[in-house]
Amino acid sequence: MREPKISLAEVEHVARLARLLLSPAEKERMRSQLDTILAYIDTLRQLDTTDVEPTSHVVPMVNVMREDEVRPSYPQEAMLANAPDRAGEFFRVPKILEEEG
Repeated sequence: MREPKISLAEVEHVARLARLLLSPAEKERMRSQLDTILAYIDTLRQLDTTDVEPTSHVVPMVNVMREDEVRPSYPQEAMLANAPDRAGEFFRVPKILEEEG
C-alpha cells in the first residue's frame, strides 16, 4: 500500500480555511478523496505531452456576442408609461434600506 499524499492535519487545515466543520468521519472521507485526486494527478503527470499544444478548452470556442453598436432606444415616455409611481423621468420604488442613526 502506498503512502497517502495528504495528511489528516492538511485536511483539517483546508477545512479551517474553508470554514467547514467536519466530523472525524468526514475528515477521513475528505482525506481519502483528496488523496485519490492527487494520485490521479500523478498518473497524468506521467503522460508525454511534449507535442500537445496548451489549450484552455477541449473544443474550439467562438465568441457568439455581437459587436457593440449604437442603436436607437425606446423613447423615455414609452418606458415610463406603465410605471405605477414615477418621479419626473425616473421610476419611484419602495425604500428597502434604512439609514443608521
